[in-house]
Amino acid sequence: MRIGLVGWGVETKSAYRYYGDEHQYLIVSEEPRDDFPTDDNVSVQSLSEDRKPGLTSTVTNLSYLEGLEDLDLVIYSPTARKNLEKVYSSDSHFWQVAKSSLEIFFEACPSKNTIGVTGTKGKGTTTTLISELLKSDGKTVYIGGNIGIPVLNLLPNIAEDDWVVLELSSFQLYKFPYSPHIAVHLMMIPEHIEEWHKTMDDYVSSKRNIFANQHPDDVAVYFPENEFSKENASASVGRKIPYFEAPGAFVDNGYITIDNQQIIASDEVGLLGNHNLQNICAALTAVWQVSQNTEAFAEVIRNFSGLEHRLQLVRDINGVKYYDDSFGTTPDTAIVALDSFEEPKVLIVGGHDKGNDYSNLAKRLCEPDVSHVIFIGTTGQKILSMAVENGFDESKATIKDDGNSWTMNEMVLKATEVVEPNGVILLSTGSASFGLFKDYKDRGNQFIKAVNQL
Repeated sequence: MRIGLVGWGVETKSAYRYYGDEHQYLIVSEEPRDDFPTDDNVSVQSLSEDRKPGLTSTVTNLSYLEGLEDLDLVIYSPTARKNLEKVYSSDSHFWQVAKSSLEIFFEACPSKNTIGVTGTKGKGTTTTLISELLKSDGKTVYIGGNIGIPVLNLLPNIAEDDWVVLELSSFQLYKFPYSPHIAVHLMMIPEHIEEWHKTMDDYVSSKRNIFANQHPDDVAVYFPENEFSKENASASVGRKIPYFEAPGAFVDNGYITIDNQQIIASDEVGLLGNHNLQNICAALTAVWQVSQNTEAFAEVIRNFSGLEHRLQLVRDINGVKYYDDSFGTTPDTAIVALDSFEEPKVLIVGGHDKGNDYSNLAKRLCEPDVSHVIFIGTTGQKILSMAVENGFDESKATIKDDGNSWTMNEMVLKATEVVEPNGVILLSTGSASFGLFKDYKDRGNQFIKAVNQL
């Protein structure tokens, strides 16, 4: 079989291993790589220059995609789809052989016990918590999608009675023809607009596919306080259950409650921040459709403290706490991080511009609990200018003429210099990492290293 791989990332590398070396491969890439396979059965097409930092599917020279229509199967990285659509029309034979690895997974998975989670923020936390809750009830659980192990790596191990929990991004859900048995749609705000989706409608409709292909015996869990989540849930023909209000899990008199059962006091949960009470209620509502093991669930929620780079306490030095929230890449997540602490805060903010609206974050920086702000990256000056327009005191700002010249050590040392006693130093940039760092993990790891060197 002649197989095309569009992009050479985690998922297409997984597909290459999944199908094995008995096939002929054509790998097409936006940029040259030093890790392409060199086997005789592999051909490579790529552009000659490194692309600019940011998402794939943003280059204008599409010559690297030529020849894919002659292959038997084409597997594409989700973000490559937009470029493929520019080359191959919707009625082209190409789309009969082109699939994402997630499509292949849904077609071949022996278990129909699938739970999918989407939204703008909280997906990874909620997905992982669902997995831990199911495990506490004795289930065999696999976790993947946009988190963990590539789904095609998981496929050979999954049995009919096992459970699969998937974090699903808007890129993966874009024109996706399948929906999980239990679909969870968290809060949703603008992200990747202009850079990939181009319009909010495109972003919202992509997320809608988590519900759009459900069956009557499936379950749609949604957040009724978010218009996009609520609107998208209407696309499901399955049973619709809100969370953060009855009949789903919600907070009542200081307890997380579902079906008139108090599961755990809200001040006993391991996750930091009021926004995580929403994520806990979403996870509990989904798992409650499978089991009602209240004691086991309470224990998990009590001990689950979240994922790395998500409001992660790095160190307490003489009463000053350093928190890594590098995963937060939108203005709203930076606001949520600020709202999670009552102490005076030094915030490190800024990075690569994904076309987000920073006006609310700029206003939030004017609040008295923000004692100092270190502005970095291409969005740093933009956020500072907007904050000053809203009354921000520039004496509380540190910025370089070239926002990209900062090192993480410099940021942490400056923050340590200006922080108030018993204050909080918070890396929550509200922006993508491209340009200054390889990705949010690199940014977070550099922050942790710099803090531990103090």
